[in-house]
Order: sequence, then C-alpha cells, then structure tokens
Amino acid sequence: MQLFLAIAAILGGLAVAAGAFASHALQNQLTERAIAVFNTGVRYQMYHALALLIVAMLLGTAKQALPWLTAAGWCFIAGVLLFSGSLYLISLAGIKAVGPVTPMGGVALIAGWACLAIAAVRWA
Repeated sequence: MQLFLAIAAILGGLAVAAGAFASHALQNQLTERAIAVFNTGVRYQMYHALALLIVAMLLGTAKQALPWLTAAGWCFIAGVLLFSGSLYLISLAGIKAVGPVTPMGGVALIAGWACLAIAAVRWA
C-alpha cells in the first residue's frame, strides 16, 4: 500500500511537471504533433497516477489480501512506464523504434482496469 501510494505521488507530480514543461519549454522546440504526443503521455500518466492512488487507498482499507487489486497496481505502473514513457521518447528524442512499445503499455493499462474490476467483484 505504501509503495503504491509513493509511486502514485511521484507519477502525479512528474505528470504536472511534464505538463508544465511541455507548455512552457517545449512549445518552440517541438512540432505541434510532437507536443500532442507528449501531452497524451502526460494525460495518461496522470489518469493512472490517480488510479494507482485509489488502489493504494483501497489496499489500505482492506482487511484481507487482495491479489487482484495488487495486480491492478502493478499493471498501472507498468502501463505508465511503457505507454507514457514510449510517447515521451518518441516526441522528445524522435526514437520511432519504441513505437511498438506504446500498445503494450496500453494493454497493461487495460489489464490494470480489468484486474481492478475483478478485485471489486471478488471483494464483495
């Protein structure tokens, strides 16, 4: 629970910093398309930092081990690293070779939501 809470806080703070960086420092450095790709990474990072925060809070209130909830948290972390991370590399460094990693990150994010749904059903 504490690890997920800490990682959620870090991911959320970094998303805010990255968004501000894109709005101010990158506007004249990158194409509009590259900015849009970067901002997609920021947006998904923030969404899933919040989702991870909720997972951490739920784990903190659980009276029993919830492996599906824990799996959701790890999927969200992996998904952010792969999805948002690949978009940052594509937009900032122009490394198109990481493009195939982006959908894998998306699958991890979707898996996180599926694990969260399973945890909710099993928790009841």
